[in-house]
Parts: sequence; C-alpha cells; structure tokens
Amino acid sequence: MVLVARAADFAARRHVEQRRKGAAREPYVNHLIEVASLLAEATRGADPLLVAGYLHDTLEDTSATYEDLEIHFGPAVATLVAEVTDDKSLPKAERKARQIATASSKSERARLIKIADKTSNVWALASSPPDDWEMRRIVEYVEWAEKVVDKCRGLNAALEQAFDAAVTQARATLNS
Repeated sequence: MVLVARAADFAARRHVEQRRKGAAREPYVNHLIEVASLLAEATRGADPLLVAGYLHDTLEDTSATYEDLEIHFGPAVATLVAEVTDDKSLPKAERKARQIATASSKSERARLIKIADKTSNVWALASSPPDDWEMRRIVEYVEWAEKVVDKCRGLNAALEQAFDAAVTQARATLNS
C-alpha cells in the first residue's frame, strides 16, 4: 500500500499542471486514478500493475525518467511503464499504428493497462468530449481504441466488459 500511495502522489505531482482535453477540463490525475481503479478491480490489486496504472503516462507526458521510476518504484514498475509508453519522437499517426501493431506482443500486464487506459479515455470522450474535436475525430478515436483493445483481449473479462460498456456509452452519446 505504501508503494501505491507513493505512485499516486508521484503521478499527481508530475501531472499537476495537466488537464484532460474534454470540455470539463478535469484534472489529468482523474484519468490516472480511473486507470488504476480499473486495474485494481480487474486484478484485485495483487501486483505492481496498480502502481504502473498510476504511472502509465508519466514517461510520455512529464519530465520523469525511467531512472526516476526505477529509483522510486523498482525495476518491475519502471519496465512496465516503459512498455506502455509511446515514442513521442514519432508522428502521431505512426504512434497510433504502432499501438495496434504491437499490442498483442506486449506483456499481459501491459495489455491490461492498455485496456484500462482506452476504457478511461473512451468514457471521457462520451461524457466530456474536447470542445475542439469534431464528431468524426471522436468516432475515429473510438474505432482506433477498439482496434488496440481487440489485440489485448482474452486476459480479463471484467476489464473487457468495462471497455465494451464505454464504447456503447460513447456510441449512444454520439448518436444522440
């Protein structure tokens, strides 16, 4: 529990200035908490997955380094976070294509994080889409998230059902 609390504190401090893109502009840390919660419920919180859930965007979106994570949370967590981190030096379209192409070859834990992350993002798009996103962009994101998650399925029925419910909610919202 100490490591989980430390991860939550570290993630909150590293993402302190960030907001979600949705119209509500909620604190980004809400996304991290939601991902960690989904993972905790899906796995009963039994391994470093929960810690990595809090930290999954830290390397990608903050100045934190792999070494920072290794020092504070150990090599297992740092390696898992690195495994789910996109290479920001690549163009966005290539990063998205790589997520689809590599999802099935990721570790089981990394695939669970991917499902939880996409679930949280799709829920956010359904409840508070960014003001500057046209409907087509939201639809394309949901379709892309489905392709990533499809490559991760077969690990945890509860997490997969949560993703499917988020997609259903997003589609209902988009069609209303």
